[in-house]
Amino acid sequence: MTGDEILKRAYEFAKEKHKNQKRKGGEDYIVHPVAVARAIKDGGYPLDYQITGYFHDLLEDTDATEEEILSLSNERVLTAVKLLTKNKGYSMKDYIAGVKSNDIAFRVKAADRLDNLKSLKSADDAFAKRYISETEEWFTDFSEEIRKELIKLKKKYDW
Repeated sequence: MTGDEILKRAYEFAKEKHKNQKRKGGEDYIVHPVAVARAIKDGGYPLDYQITGYFHDLLEDTDATEEEILSLSNERVLTAVKLLTKNKGYSMKDYIAGVKSNDIAFRVKAADRLDNLKSLKSADDAFAKRYISETEEWFTDFSEEIRKELIKLKKKYDW
């Protein structure tokens, strides 16, 4: 199977699992994993990183299983997806440490956070300010793009 075929299967699986889910702005949820996977691809990262972009929210937000993810990818992708999954009662400090311990998880989380920041225009002000504050506290060292987006958002919200 070619890389393009593998990516198409990953996309189709993520699309099916996220069907009927919507983003705060009302668009189909799948636009987010697609944006994350595209940012990863545009950054020049290999196939496992791109697949993880499609799969990063599956364990947290859908009924997808680890076995299904593994059957469509490999152990590296599954490990990264598990690190990107916030389990009930998680500690943010431990979560961030886990993400930073794995390059795939780290790169995908950076793309994920950046896409979410860019999508804040459809969120209410209270949510946006909480999200911006959380990003400042935990994610500014993930990428220069995140830092730049924070500067723009802080101007928008007069911080």
